[in-house]
Amino acid sequence: MNTSLLDLPLPRPTLLTQPFWDAARAHRLIIQRCDRCGRLRFYPSEGCTHCASPDFTWIDVSGRGHVYSWIVVRRSVDPAWQRRAPFVSAIIELDEQRGVLVPGLLTDIAPEQVRADLPVQVWFEQVSPEISMPRWRPAGTEA
Repeated sequence: MNTSLLDLPLPRPTLLTQPFWDAARAHRLIIQRCDRCGRLRFYPSEGCTHCASPDFTWIDVSGRGHVYSWIVVRRSVDPAWQRRAPFVSAIIELDEQRGVLVPGLLTDIAPEQVRADLPVQVWFEQVSPEISMPRWRPAGTEA
């Protein structure tokens, strides 16, 4: 896979999401845990989607999960993404809690080999000096 990604759009961290991106730069996956009900959540938000509490703590998670859903992108209107095609855009359910879904690219696997419940692990792709993107690969594989 092409690792020259400077032509791809980069995330723009906000005050709310900056801790996530800081951890990703250090190759750590963190998500929010509600201080009131203890439920985990992703995407970062200012209130718990379960109990509406505004109080949360960022916690490290294992970076392990399973493919919940996916699509294979074979054509894109964006030339930068088209250069990477075909690629797999996946939704990963984290092992820590059912229903915590994290999107990302699934790498190191042929699109036709992807299946539901495939065990995966996170890895981080350095896309700029400031940004490392969480990516996913089949569990037990290395770059």
